[in-house]
Amino acid sequence: MKIVIPGGTGQVGGILNRALTDAGHEVVILTRRPERDGEVRWDGETVGPWAAAIDGSDVVINLAGRSVSCRYTPANLRAMMDSRVNSARVVGEAIAAADRPPRLWLQMSTATVYAHRFDAPNDEATGVPGGNEPGVPGYWAYSVEIAKAWEQAQEQAATPHTRKVALRSAMVMSPDRGGVFDVLLRLARLGLGGPVAGGGQYVSWIHDRDFVRAVEFLIDRDDLTGPVNLAAPAPLPQRGFMRALRAAWGVPVGLPATKWMAELGAFVLRSDTELLLKSRRVVPGRLLEAGFVFDYDQWPSAADDLVRRVRSGRRQSARAADTG
Repeated sequence: MKIVIPGGTGQVGGILNRALTDAGHEVVILTRRPERDGEVRWDGETVGPWAAAIDGSDVVINLAGRSVSCRYTPANLRAMMDSRVNSARVVGEAIAAADRPPRLWLQMSTATVYAHRFDAPNDEATGVPGGNEPGVPGYWAYSVEIAKAWEQAQEQAATPHTRKVALRSAMVMSPDRGGVFDVLLRLARLGLGGPVAGGGQYVSWIHDRDFVRAVEFLIDRDDLTGPVNLAAPAPLPQRGFMRALRAAWGVPVGLPATKWMAELGAFVLRSDTELLLKSRRVVPGRLLEAGFVFDYDQWPSAADDLVRRVRSGRRQSARAADTG
């Protein structure tokens, strides 16, 4: 198959690019700064020559959007909104104009669309939309509005010959440098991987290999459309999540952090506390109903595998440096 990935130079794009290329597919990356073979320049805002890559392709997987790893200032929130909505809009325009449109458009979305809650999990059928939760910062609602507008841009696209799926993804855990697992593991190794603000908030996650397998599953299943949660079926409170990560690496203790300490740390890291404090209790209702089986459905075994791969990669790098 020919698979086009707009915004495919980030962590998730790299995971998919490697896996799909290894599986024998032709992968084309749309990026603002093409540097390698198989990369095509686009601006994410206007239809241009890049649209030729979509015409005749089999699948489009749109991952484009400004990173959420930043301070949630009004300017950054607006940039998150515009980059997601505009990229989804122009991808839809390119598909609509194609003589041979792709049969499937997978559009990245986010589990953040669901409410901050502790009482019950959110699946696609019964999940509670976020935006009206009491006792949380007001700007959290804007993150939900971004998610809704992102999906709406795909829904409104006039692409009658192309099946559309919105990927409501939890955090994708991979051993890649700079990814969310890399950041969390660094905190654990420094002894800072304890509960944050009590640690009761739920963490939803998905192992990178299950993420790839879920994408391949959705490509093969012509009967699935609309929002699909990409999350392991066992989210867990943050305190347990970090305890399992510390155990996987062999760190006995993780210092706890209060809410104000988390705010200070987020400020230093130029990030935002929503990523740490929002309770994302999301489960993959539609995937499980469709028969998808997770290889890593429990976090301790997933953490063990990811740690093993991190250590293996570091040993290989050290050997290469010794022989270089």
